[in-house]
Amino acid sequence: MKPVAADMWRRVLDLDRPALLAEARRRTRLEDFAEDETFDAGFRLLIRSYEAESHLNLIGRVFTRQNTLRLLTSRLRLVDDRRRHPRIADGEVRRPLFLTGIAGSGATRLHDLLAQDPDNRAPLHWEVALPSPPPRGRSDDANRRIAAAEGHLRWLAGLQPRMRRVRRLEARLPEECSVITSYSFASFAFQEAHDVPTYDAWLESLDLTGSYAWHRALLQQLQLRARRARWVLSAPAHLFGLRALFATYPDASVVFIHRDPVEATRAVAGFTAIHRRTFSSAAEPATVAREVTERWATAMSRACRFRDSCAAPAGRFLDVHYEDLLRDPLETIGRVYAHWGVPLTDAARSRIRRFPASARGACPSPGSAVDPEWVDERYRWYRERFAVASRRVEWPSSSGS
Repeated sequence: MKPVAADMWRRVLDLDRPALLAEARRRTRLEDFAEDETFDAGFRLLIRSYEAESHLNLIGRVFTRQNTLRLLTSRLRLVDDRRRHPRIADGEVRRPLFLTGIAGSGATRLHDLLAQDPDNRAPLHWEVALPSPPPRGRSDDANRRIAAAEGHLRWLAGLQPRMRRVRRLEARLPEECSVITSYSFASFAFQEAHDVPTYDAWLESLDLTGSYAWHRALLQQLQLRARRARWVLSAPAHLFGLRALFATYPDASVVFIHRDPVEATRAVAGFTAIHRRTFSSAAEPATVAREVTERWATAMSRACRFRDSCAAPAGRFLDVHYEDLLRDPLETIGRVYAHWGVPLTDAARSRIRRFPASARGACPSPGSAVDPEWVDERYRWYRERFAVASRRVEWPSSSGS
């Protein structure tokens, strides 16, 4: 883009913090963001990183501005919902199950399978993206929100046709917790589409208690008008937040899913590079691969230190392997249910069997950007601790990965 045109679009698609806050207030006719230190610092740093580090192209600027306004307007409405419906804050979130692992480890596949059990509740994309007012079952309002979410996903798929090779996007599929915590503006969701190193450095050093408070608030919002169910939740970012997770949900259980880190890195690095190239004029696959390797190796190391500290009972953690999930899903899921202390019913087994094995999962993106030897060295300790064998697949090189 020519400098004059770029400057014009910067002015038209302004990412100025006061202007965005004012626009969100104008759209909703609401004032209260429930501002706190986390929101204030996170929002400021995120906008600064967008402008100074993300190299936004025109599409990126449009997407970023729209997404930021969506989060701000939804946050205003969520705060207002809690004012108008005091019962939201009284809702109990009992014994939730969290799935985590390094990004690309296969937790999405396990999450999808567990969501087939009618007694489990996974937050769905449409209700996380459009959570206000509290959803009311199969209503006309819910159908309108589903249609709106599907329309947005189709727009994204049109911008990123290669994305369909590595991720299935549907409004009624389970959503990751990083999207939930994005309303706090302290979330690991933003790095997926943008290079935001200044924001990342702040986030990785942050006490994430405020972020998990918003996580709990959204679950309370979604369950207000629904029958009580067992929450099943998933995100790699829980590796960074175990201390805050257990402070928020003292009765939680956590399942770690383990996979060959080279294959996991190929999956997430390929996806991230495709995503960023849509919105940025500078997104090098090799740089992305090194970034995600460092981030998730650091996250796993931090999570293991928390486990070793005995700050949460060892019995709250279960380790499973991605290869076992692929080989025998029901046996692996049976282990998860036994750990969780809930029955795996015949109805749940039947629905899990019918769920397509290829529906979603951590699919490596072909390409040579990932250096297997370097990833192996970074994760040597991880392989040894959790007996993670190499399941190397040689993928053809592709400069677009």
